Amino acid sequence: MGFLVENPGVLTTVQDEGRYGYERFGMSPSGPMDSRAFHIANILVGNPWGESALEVTVLGPSLRFDGDAIIALTGANMSPRLNGAPCPMYRALTVKAGDLLQLGAARQGCRGYIAVSGGLDVPLVMGSRSTALKNRVGGFQGRKLEKGDHLSFRSPAKPPVHPELRAAPIPAPQEKEVLIRVIPGPQDDAFTREGLECFFSRSYTVSRDSDRMGCRLEGPVIAHKTDGNIISDGIVAGSIQVPTSGQPIIMLAERQTTGGYTKIATVITVDLPIVGQCKAGDTIRFQAVTVPEAHRLLREQDKELRALQARLDSPSCPASPSFYRITVNGKVYELSVQRV
Repeated sequence: MGFLVENPGVLTTVQDEGRYGYERFGMSPSGPMDSRAFHIANILVGNPWGESALEVTVLGPSLRFDGDAIIALTGANMSPRLNGAPCPMYRALTVKAGDLLQLGAARQGCRGYIAVSGGLDVPLVMGSRSTALKNRVGGFQGRKLEKGDHLSFRSPAKPPVHPELRAAPIPAPQEKEVLIRVIPGPQDDAFTREGLECFFSRSYTVSRDSDRMGCRLEGPVIAHKTDGNIISDGIVAGSIQVPTSGQPIIMLAERQTTGGYTKIATVITVDLPIVGQCKAGDTIRFQAVTVPEAHRLLREQDKELRALQARLDSPSCPASPSFYRITVNGKVYELSVQRV
C-alpha cells in the first residue's frame, strides 16, 4: 500500500530528521527546511517527530493512494484538495484507496509537508531516509520524485486514536519581510564597523538562486576589513557566509560541511524554519540575540510541541475543531475554532 505520483510538482522529496555523523566525510545532513512544520505533521498522524515524510516546494504534487492511510498537511498553504474538494491543513485526514490528493501553488510560504502514519518505505542510508539532492543519496533513489514513481507505506500504521480529532493551530501567514534572530560570529571581527551596522540595520532580498543548500541574499554590500576569505572551517545550519562580494548566504539543510568564507552570524534554531519558508522576492532583516536567549526560545518551542503531542495523545482529546475559510480584502484565510 502507498501512493502513485501522478504529478510530482516542482520539487518533492522524502525527508526525515536528517543524516548526522557523516559531515567529516563531506556528507550534508539534509532533512526538512521547516523542521517545525515537519514535526507537527508527524505529531498529527501519530509518528515519531523525525519520521520520513514528503517535503514539497513552491508547487505541490498530485498523489493517487492505493491504500488507506492517515495523513496530515502542514507548512505552506498550497490549496490542498482531496478528490476535488478543499481539505484542511494542520489536521489528521483519513484517505482511502483510490483517493486523489492534489496540491497547487503556494499562496503563503514556500515549503509544505505531507506526513503519512507509519512513514515511507525508502531505504535507510547512513541511518537516515532523507534525500540529499547534491550528493544523490537517500530518499527515493537519491532524487526528487517524478511522474510514475510509487512509494509504499513502511508500516501501515497503527492508526492514532480518533484521527478526526487530531488538529493543531494553523500558524498566521508569513509576511514578505521577516525578522531573523542571529548569534553574531564566529568571524564578525573580519568586518568593518560600518559593515556590521549595515548587516543589522538593512534588509536583504531572497535571490532566485536560493535552494536547499543556501538562501542567497541581495542587498547593501557588507564591508570587510580586508576580504571575505578565511582558512576553511566547519559550517552549521544557519551559518551566514559573506564572501568578498559582500552579499550574505544563509547555509541550510544541504549545506556544504566546510567553507572558506567569513561567517558574520548564525541563525538561531527556532528561526531556521522561517528562512526555509522564504521564497524569491521576500526580504529578511537580522537582529542579534544572545546564546542563552536562543536556548530559551528553543526550549519553549520544544515544550510547545510536546504539549501538542500530549494533548492529542490524551484519551480525553478535546472535541473536533471547526474549520473556516474566510476572505478579507481579497485575501483568503483558513482558521480553526476549538473548544478547550
